Amino acid sequence: MKITIIGAGAWGTALAIHFALHNNQVAIWSRNSAHQEAMKQDRENKRYLPGFTLPENLSAHTDLGEALQDSELVLITTSVAGLRDSVELLKQHNAGHLPIITACKGFELDTGLLTFQVVQQVLPDNQHIGVLSGPSFAQELAKQLPCAVVLASENEAWINDLVSKLNTNVMRLYANTDVIGVAVGGAVKNIMAIATGLSDGLQYGLNARAALVTRGLAEITRLAVAMGAQQKTMMGLAGMGDLILTCTGALSRNRKVGLGLAEGKELHEVLTEIGHVAEGVPTIDEVFETACKYQIDMPITQTLYQLIRKELPVQEVAARLMLREAKSE
Repeated sequence: MKITIIGAGAWGTALAIHFALHNNQVAIWSRNSAHQEAMKQDRENKRYLPGFTLPENLSAHTDLGEALQDSELVLITTSVAGLRDSVELLKQHNAGHLPIITACKGFELDTGLLTFQVVQQVLPDNQHIGVLSGPSFAQELAKQLPCAVVLASENEAWINDLVSKLNTNVMRLYANTDVIGVAVGGAVKNIMAIATGLSDGLQYGLNARAALVTRGLAEITRLAVAMGAQQKTMMGLAGMGDLILTCTGALSRNRKVGLGLAEGKELHEVLTEIGHVAEGVPTIDEVFETACKYQIDMPITQTLYQLIRKELPVQEVAARLMLREAKSE
C-alpha cells in the first residue's frame, strides 16, 4: 500500500518507519522544508527521532503533491493544532477523497471538535475517515517492539479491511466503530498523565498514583459516555490501556509536564525543555469546557485547569486531587 504521512515529528516518523519495514511504500511530508531536506540527506530524523535509519522504501518530501502521488491512505500525525490546516491542504491538492486516519490526540481549540470531526467538517463527502489511538510510544515502535492499538471509524467495512491490510506481528491492530470513545480516550488520558506526573514529582507515592489513574479513568468514561461513546471502549486499549502507559511510562511527555511543574518550574519552561508537543496542556481548556457543557464532574481536569490559569499553586494541586470530600465510588 502507498501511504502518505503528514507530520514528521517522532510519532509520524515512527509510524512511517514501521509501515515501510512491513512492505508498504511510505512518503512523509511536513511544512518545515529544511527539516524534510535534512531527513532526505541524513536518512534519519535527527531532530525528533534520532538513531533510526529511514528504510529505502520511505521517502521524505518537501512537496506535498509529490508525497501524495499514487497514495492510497493518508495518516495525519501533526499536533491537533495543525490538523485542520493539513486537511485543508489535502483539499487544495485534490486529495480530499483519499482515506484519512488521524493519529493525533486531543480536542481542537475553540471548536472543541475531536480529530475525526475536524476532518469530517472540512471533507463532509469523505466516507473513509478514522482514528488511530492506543498505548504506543514512538521510540518503542521505531525499535519494532510489540504494541497493540486501535483503528476506529464509523465506516465498519472499511476499517475492518484496513486492519486486515496493515496488521503486523509488531503492531497488532484492533478495529472499532466507537470512534468517539477511541478519540476521547486518547485525548483526555494526557490530562491524567500530567496529574500523575505532579503526584509522582511531589513524592505522593504509588498508592496515590494508582488512585489517580483509577479516578482518571472514571472521569474519562463519564465524559466519553456523555458524548455518545460506549462505556466498554474505555476498558480497552484506547481507554485504560493508553491511560496506564501515559501515566506510568518514563517516555510520556505529558507525565514529564507534571514532573516539571512539581519541581516548581513555569509551564513554558517545562514545555521548552521537553522540546516536543505535549497535547495534554492545550487539551485541558477544551476538556474543561466540554465537561461544563455536558455537566460532567471532572475534578482532576478542573484542578489542572485552575493550575494552568495560575488560580491554584502547585503545592495545593496534588492535595486537592487526593483529599476530596468523602463520597461513594
